[in-house]
Amino acid sequence: MSKDDLLKKLENAIVMGHLDADDEGFDGTMEGTPGTLELVDKALEEGIEPQKILDIFAKSMEKVGELFESEEYFLPDMLASAECVGEAMDIIEPKLQAGSNSDKGKFIIATVEGDLHDIGKNIVATMIKGAGYQVMDLGIDVPAEEILKAIREFKPDFVGLSALLTTTMIEMEQVVKQIREEGFSDIKVFIGGAPTSKEFAEKIGADHYCRDVMDAMHKLEEVKAAS
Repeated sequence: MSKDDLLKKLENAIVMGHLDADDEGFDGTMEGTPGTLELVDKALEEGIEPQKILDIFAKSMEKVGELFESEEYFLPDMLASAECVGEAMDIIEPKLQAGSNSDKGKFIIATVEGDLHDIGKNIVATMIKGAGYQVMDLGIDVPAEEILKAIREFKPDFVGLSALLTTTMIEMEQVVKQIREEGFSDIKVFIGGAPTSKEFAEKIGADHYCRDVMDAMHKLEEVKAAS
């Protein structure tokens, strides 16, 4: 099998949510065939550059995003593909030269204090990571002071805040306020989650409202291109 064919197979495995040989993929026919993890291992054995594999991750998830936007895929489908990329990243990261996976910048993401929802956040984190950003995922129910501590240590270019409850989205305002008060004026803050809106983002001083994962990706790339 040529290297190009191998990368095509890898792309298809991710798009089909085919994690490994034990997994049957979306169409139920792929069990027993090499999945994302086996194909990543094979690509590395064949001497394919880790950065090229990363490019396939980004290309695959872009395709998954398009399928999601056209309503051919639903949230569980996107999540399965995101899981493929997330687990494959664990194989790839040790092979990358220092900094080669963070050329695009650093991104901190968190679900704010009081909120335990993480599916949307996890998908966004995986997509951003697959697109070549260095991502620190702080998890769920994260207090403002913990986010600020991570900002001081990690020095991100971008911060993403998620909330799925009207009672917790007000916590975003406190986080943004503290980020600005500490003088981190260059950090671009993205917010998202069901109760949030463009108007709310403007009200609390966040830079961008993201209605879903693909909107987040588009806005991040626009910001990156403009910088």
